[in-house]
Amino acid sequence: MIEQLRQSLQALEKSAGIETEAGCLPFGIPVIDAALGGGLARGALHEIAAASEAHLAAATGFTLGLAAHIQTRVFWLAEDMALAESGAPYGPGLDAFGLAPERLLTVAAARLHDLLWAMEETLRCRAVRAVIGELRHGEIDGVAIRRLSLAVAESGALALLLRARPTSDASTAATRWIVGAAPNACFAAQLVRNRRGPLGSWILQWSDSDERFILATHAQPVAASALDRPHRQNSPRKVA
Repeated sequence: MIEQLRQSLQALEKSAGIETEAGCLPFGIPVIDAALGGGLARGALHEIAAASEAHLAAATGFTLGLAAHIQTRVFWLAEDMALAESGAPYGPGLDAFGLAPERLLTVAAARLHDLLWAMEETLRCRAVRAVIGELRHGEIDGVAIRRLSLAVAESGALALLLRARPTSDASTAATRWIVGAAPNACFAAQLVRNRRGPLGSWILQWSDSDERFILATHAQPVAASALDRPHRQNSPRKVA
């Protein structure tokens, strides 16, 4: 697997016309782009966590929707166990987010250590513009996070770290998001860490015609987490 990854990266580096400027990846939503200083910073690491494992599909869709705006190949790196539990990304689902399946290169790693190493090596390839690393379990030590941040800063790519649930571990990520499913196939996106501006919460939906996220019709800011309101319990509703 390592040798195949190395050969793929070397082949990409030989391609002509590689974009080298970092800049930002705009959402196309003025209120979010303003908070982010123009959009998601390229050359930076961004963390996207599912509100809980039950919301992993929503967080995955949010991540893919962002990566699809990079008009080149996207690398998806995940542990073997994550692919066994959740399956590989689904082709028609990728198409729905404007990401042709042939643009997605999937790399499976046996252990978390291998995944982080492969993600760092992929980010150091200047021909790679978008990398998604999926972590299902476990914490990441500060040294590994700093190495990822340094690698993506050198290449100017977009690095997205997808996590199965929120975490409070130290991070050098430029932004940290918590994403959950909302009614009517919407996304409840909370920006809980932002090095370039304020925080915020929005209800988003995917626009098939525009192939980007838009504010949901009559959207209101997301209510504060039930964890901040001690008179309520933050537990899922049971449906008979």
